[in-house]
Amino acid sequence: METLINRCRRLITVTKTDYVRDIIKNINWNCRLISIRGARGVGKTTLMLQYLKLNNIDYKTMLYVSLDSNYFTRHTLLEFVEKFHLQGGQHLFIDEVHKYPGWSNEIKEIYDSYPNIKVVISGSSLLDILNADADLSRRCVPYEMQGLSYREYLAMVHGIRLPSVTLEELLKSPSTFCDKINKKFRPMTHFEAYLRQGYYPFVLEGETEYPLRIENVINFILEIELPQLCGVDVSNIRKIKSLLTILASKVPLQVDMTKISAAAEIARTTLLSYLQILQRSRLLNLLYSGEDSVKKMQKPDKIYLENPNIIDVLSLTGGNIGTVRETFVVNQLSYQHKVEYTKAGDLIVDKKYTIEIGGKSKDGKQIANVPDSFIAADDTEYANGNKIPLWAFGFLY
Repeated sequence: METLINRCRRLITVTKTDYVRDIIKNINWNCRLISIRGARGVGKTTLMLQYLKLNNIDYKTMLYVSLDSNYFTRHTLLEFVEKFHLQGGQHLFIDEVHKYPGWSNEIKEIYDSYPNIKVVISGSSLLDILNADADLSRRCVPYEMQGLSYREYLAMVHGIRLPSVTLEELLKSPSTFCDKINKKFRPMTHFEAYLRQGYYPFVLEGETEYPLRIENVINFILEIELPQLCGVDVSNIRKIKSLLTILASKVPLQVDMTKISAAAEIARTTLLSYLQILQRSRLLNLLYSGEDSVKKMQKPDKIYLENPNIIDVLSLTGGNIGTVRETFVVNQLSYQHKVEYTKAGDLIVDKKYTIEIGGKSKDGKQIANVPDSFIAADDTEYANGNKIPLWAFGFLY
């Protein structure tokens, strides 16, 4: 127990709070059981440690532990929580929960047996609260954490703090918002750098090592999490890596599963299963047409890498610019909104807003007669009518 307290002390001491992401204010920390899911590297551990540091931690009542610690190879989580309870524990932050066998049953028992202890658990995007061995869905309040928005990147890396905007506000008055940002900052200044190296907070640890860190994230998800959490055959990991590389170099036209299956050397039925898993692991975003049909159950209409930084690492050419643009918009929208494929433009959001994505010369003829339609245009600083600068979609959170 003392070992864990000392480790927590060390981590809290070195945790910086110069910049704290807004999600810390969106989480209801008073709930008895909270889960924070997210892909490796998006900052879940830092968020929990920052919360503890900002709330004047008392190590007898508030404590952070990681379940990949050697301590938990010799002690059960329940044993530890009983000791924590006896010393007056009230708030327990448990990281890497998915690495502990039978985690859901013990978390359920903690919830039922220690009503005075509030628990926050964090783990992989593949963490499945609803379908875990113990039914935690009625007990747990889930949150999902994604990488940095362009706005957050500017604040964290360059110290430029700017306001966010909701999608509805942006689409209703794009000129008002874009004019406000341009009065404070030239928004295109760091946008290209963000698309290459800005989504993961570890960009602060050095741009030279950044691509390698992304490769390590991808390899960890594929080689460790997929076999352990999803039962993926380890003999197919190489093929899945090949699949991701293929997708990074493709322009996301309508999906031809036969060609992708042949190129990746993966059987069609297995490929469909892997695509779903890769979306859950936050390595892919799959878009469907929104039509309730057998076709939707069979294959996605478009496939994107989860964020543009992954394209930059996996594609030998840096990625097609059109693919990068679309990937960025899908990424920034998909966590808070329902994003689907539409033939009328590129995307339809919340079954209402049609968005076509392109360069600044995009004329919008394809969506001319479509209500609530907009163009997300690259290489422009100001909005013009229904043409909204691409960078503005990086201010939604």
